[in-house]
Amino acid sequence: MNKDIALKVAGVELMLLADKAIYWPDKRTLILADLHIGKAASYRALGQPVPHGTTLSNLARIDLLLGKYTVNEIIFLGDFFHSEKSRNQKTLQALLKWRLENNTLKCTLIRGNHDLHAGDPPEELNFEVINEPLYLKPFAFRHIPQSEENCLVIAGHVHPVYRIKGKARQNLRLPCFYMTDEMLLMPSFGEFTGGHEIKPNQHDKIFITTGQEIWQL
Repeated sequence: MNKDIALKVAGVELMLLADKAIYWPDKRTLILADLHIGKAASYRALGQPVPHGTTLSNLARIDLLLGKYTVNEIIFLGDFFHSEKSRNQKTLQALLKWRLENNTLKCTLIRGNHDLHAGDPPEELNFEVINEPLYLKPFAFRHIPQSEENCLVIAGHVHPVYRIKGKARQNLRLPCFYMTDEMLLMPSFGEFTGGHEIKPNQHDKIFITTGQEIWQL
């Protein structure tokens, strides 16, 4: 099993990473979907006993990827913040600290459905924020999976997971990259985000990840 898988997609080499990201070597670009920053905080604000530290953990994971790969830009495929309640002072301070430490990095956010309610990142974070799609041929980057003419779509939103069945009714749901002829769906990068179980067709491709290792079914 591997930490990453090099894959030819629409004639272009992409690397599917075990830590639920895509690296595009030719563009020196890292692609992440569905961080849902502050989701745990928004649940705690509603009185739910959910874990602390997910934002710092997400940022630390990004830093590990930036240390491993040569990255000039990160493209976020929507749902950067989870909700308005996510934008608390502690979360914003952590994001600003991370951004100051990575101030030469271009960050592009394609608005997702949660971003429309949570709002764009603060100006201090220096993000370029756009509506979908973002065309970088041969790809169309989106939050919501929707076919695009003459482009392979790379999208988030769905949080795909695949159920692995074992003996004695044992089973395990793991995040996955889900590839069809028209699109490549990315797993949610964020922690504490849940997932939607994928039922692939015969010719679809599934790449399962534990967060540490990735493999193709």
